[in-house]
Amino acid sequence: MTPLVQLGPLAVAPSRPVPQSGPMADGFGRRIEYLRISVTDKCNLRCVYCMPEEGLPWMKREQILRYEEIAEVVRVMADLGLRRIRLTGGEPLVRRDLSSLVRMIRAVPGIDDVALSTNAVLLADQADALRDAGVDRVNVSLDSLRPERIDAISRRPGSAEAIFRGLKAAERAGFGPIKVNCVVMRGRNDDEVADFAAVTRERPWHVRFIEVMPTGDNLGVQADEFVSADEMLERVGQTGDLRPVAGPGGNGPARYFAFPGAAGTVGVITPMSHNYCERCNRMRLTADGQLRPCLFGHLQTNLRDPLRRGEPLEPLIRHTLAVKPERHWLEHGTAAGSGGLRALSEVGG
Repeated sequence: MTPLVQLGPLAVAPSRPVPQSGPMADGFGRRIEYLRISVTDKCNLRCVYCMPEEGLPWMKREQILRYEEIAEVVRVMADLGLRRIRLTGGEPLVRRDLSSLVRMIRAVPGIDDVALSTNAVLLADQADALRDAGVDRVNVSLDSLRPERIDAISRRPGSAEAIFRGLKAAERAGFGPIKVNCVVMRGRNDDEVADFAAVTRERPWHVRFIEVMPTGDNLGVQADEFVSADEMLERVGQTGDLRPVAGPGGNGPARYFAFPGAAGTVGVITPMSHNYCERCNRMRLTADGQLRPCLFGHLQTNLRDPLRRGEPLEPLIRHTLAVKPERHWLEHGTAAGSGGLRALSEVGG
């Protein structure tokens, strides 16, 4: 028996045949080379689309994977074709000495790309150490260019100043490319999409506009403030000749555009309006060691307890690949397809 946990109301976990040797592939033939690792469920912000203002019950320390355990999971999966890692949270920089984990991951044969997603509040003090340890690229959440709006969306006064310091530190440290993620919400920041796009004319930022995704605790925001990527691009296109481009290197699902001669790009991530699941190349490891085949799926496999008992992980990983769904089933304004998530912070988005 595999320690597979069904999180939602599905009566049966559909399973498809997958290769039992060689590189990881799911039942739809998609090669899995990318793992998003949540190193903590904690966050120092309370962004309106991501987490309840009062926070969530935090995991206990003994529930969370130690760095050595995370590195062991990466080693096993690297032998199965894993090549790319992204460290997420919660907010990953609230966990102490993250650079030591980066060094452990970088020492794993086969891993050729390590990236970090962060709100950048703590990045100014850690950027150099993380770059020296082997982080290649950073994605920074920035939902407005106006400090008062940033603080309102994050529900943490003073966060804007820290985020801008973190962005400057990332540039000085030589991370490249720097991707700036903006969750667009009607009435909060949707009037800034053209301003964000204008930044890319002069600065080598790759701004990605993200549609709000529904989870259990953000349904009001998602239902009432949703803006489609098509509308975002229409607004930006009114300011200049925006053309499709290949975009920067990375592992994500964004579609990219650019103004002629611009230093950066404009991207859109469209989980609601344009499903991109057919290109999915990833799985997710939660802070407490659950392997999720889909961000919004109803299934996850407990790797932590078998790992601590010294049991082999490969059969569990292969089984998780077999139940990876063809696509997510998110529905506008309802938590029905969100896989039981209360908040995106639980799994790093």
